[in-house]
Amino acid sequence: MTWRLTRRRLLQTTLAAVPGAMALFSSPRRGWGALPFKLGIITDEITQDFEQALDFISHYSLEYCELRELWKKNIMNLSHDELARAKDLIQKHHLTVSDIGSPIMKYNLPEMPAREEKRDTFRANFTEQDTERLFDQAFELARFFGTRKVRIFSYWRVQDPEKAYPYVRDRLAKAAETARRADLLLVLENEHECNIGTGRELGRVLKEINSQHLKGNWDPGNAVMLGEVPYPDGYRHVRGWFAHTHVKDVRKNAATGKLEWAPVGGGFIDWKGQLEALRVDGYEGTMSLETHYRRPDGNAMESTRESLEGLLKIIHEV
Repeated sequence: MTWRLTRRRLLQTTLAAVPGAMALFSSPRRGWGALPFKLGIITDEITQDFEQALDFISHYSLEYCELRELWKKNIMNLSHDELARAKDLIQKHHLTVSDIGSPIMKYNLPEMPAREEKRDTFRANFTEQDTERLFDQAFELARFFGTRKVRIFSYWRVQDPEKAYPYVRDRLAKAAETARRADLLLVLENEHECNIGTGRELGRVLKEINSQHLKGNWDPGNAVMLGEVPYPDGYRHVRGWFAHTHVKDVRKNAATGKLEWAPVGGGFIDWKGQLEALRVDGYEGTMSLETHYRRPDGNAMESTRESLEGLLKIIHEV
């Protein structure tokens, strides 16, 4: 304990010169009590400085972190030394890795490529030819960091996702079999830029494949971007079929009328209803804050803090 307090004072002094960084220590999670969910944060939503992100998570007494980008690198591109350093830091902060946020299948579907080959915005530059290697690597990372879950996607969304659906389903079924042999769990995210983007689409494919090694990563914010009301409508389709959840919020820009990310509690997603439903249903999976929202000043850490405290307030009400 003496080491931790001394280290914190040292870190406070160091961060004093970083704009907005001192807010890390100004708003601890006091008075919230024990959380009913296995809550964590995707670390790169806070900062690319991995240790600083872990300090933020620990300061709020959360127990989980989700790994996607570390030190401005996609997790699939980290060196052995960087991975060892990351694991050491996680252990020092007494945190648990909820899942490996891989970029697997976040590229073109070979049978029906999108009009242009996009690249994942999270420092990933992979294609279908990398898939087998990425699965092997992601499974190794999961074991290394002590988690059973690897997050995957459903290829860039085409103009008519229904035509792509049989190909996507078959490839996901094959992936589930790969995970079965490895005794690990894939969590498929409904991503609005991918072919499985809503709760309805996610529930459909999970039920058709019906594998204990392929579950969902339910993301209500992504569902909104495709016009679905995530709770209660989208949730009806995925209820009981997902093992990981992403939390973010959405609002309509008053000036442009377009949808944009918002701090949790500052948008129109019924997070209170959704979290209450998860509590009543006995949800035992993990949950990550995926802020996406940025304040006008662009401060990622402060934006995450704003979203986290909004989320904690809703959880407290639930």
